Amino acid sequence: MSAFIIAARRTAVAPRDGAFRAVEAHDLAAPVIGAVLDDAGIVPGEVEDVIFGNALYGGGNPARMAALAAGLPDTVPALTIDTQCCAGLDAVLLAAVRVEAGEADVILAGGVESFSRAPLRFVRPRGPEEAPLEYQRPPFAPFADRDPDMIEAAAMLAKELGISRAAQEAFAIESHRKALERNTDEIVAVESLARDAFIRPLDPKLCARLQVIAGDAEHGVTAATIAVEADAAAAVLVVSEKIARRAKHAARILGGARRGGEPERPGLAPIAAVRAALEKAGLKTGALSSAEIMEAFAVQAMACADGLGLDPKILNTGGGALARGHPIGASGAILCVRLFENKKAAREGGFLGLAAIAAAGGLGSALLLGD
Repeated sequence: MSAFIIAARRTAVAPRDGAFRAVEAHDLAAPVIGAVLDDAGIVPGEVEDVIFGNALYGGGNPARMAALAAGLPDTVPALTIDTQCCAGLDAVLLAAVRVEAGEADVILAGGVESFSRAPLRFVRPRGPEEAPLEYQRPPFAPFADRDPDMIEAAAMLAKELGISRAAQEAFAIESHRKALERNTDEIVAVESLARDAFIRPLDPKLCARLQVIAGDAEHGVTAATIAVEADAAAAVLVVSEKIARRAKHAARILGGARRGGEPERPGLAPIAAVRAALEKAGLKTGALSSAEIMEAFAVQAMACADGLGLDPKILNTGGGALARGHPIGASGAILCVRLFENKKAAREGGFLGLAAIAAAGGLGSALLLGD
């Protein structure tokens, strides 16, 4: 059996403490769920499961909160998964597998993240003589020497691959330029925000004035080449062929893969996932007509594109996370929304699209979408 995406929507992406600073994660996701169902002509009672990615909520089940807030029946179960940046895409992959196995005909999948409303996190004291210790991120590998800060890892990758600061900045400038030119019909307005708030014109002179955050002067990363922390939600409707037949727009999920890589080089992990997905589907990189590659860092996106031999003309044609921002658990789902929009806009047959993302700890996920 095949699985299809028949509707895909997202909120705008707002930088941390911006337009969505007072909006809880489930309240970001609820209107997106409603819009996806409306677009597809699916009534809430037809939904058989909700699977969402989230990384920062701190416990609980945000997918269930979002489902109930969106008015889905109490009988609809919901599952939240946390594979950090990969979580939103992994949710879609999991939904596709369940539909392909014949376990369900209609699953809502996606991701939601709120840096603004994420709880404060503390390590519990081991005894009365210790105080609670706040932390910004959990460990992603059990070995301290293989668990670098993500910014440091990006800087090390840039130096290792010889990707200059200037090249990274040129990539970021292009991301913003493409994003400024792209329509955003897929956005559901929340708090009156109907466009990605961070997008702006960038130029080399502005980028050159920025201080290096990590790395050396030649290869270092700066505020222009790192995606900002952000809030957003995104959802797609994954359905069986029986349901897809009645849809106005349908894109077949041709395959996907999840792979692990070196924890200290997380930016390269999607390369193996993409190659595995293409191999399982019997396809070649050269057949791709659209590629949405996560831009958590310019160097990470560049390294993946170069490692896969992607044609720059098909890469992130509407800009990427360097222009939008990075709402961790939602970012992979946003790639799916963008890819679905690319499929709808394609004027000729033979569409083959790729979404791929890396995550802390050395994880990579990929999904293929086609006719």
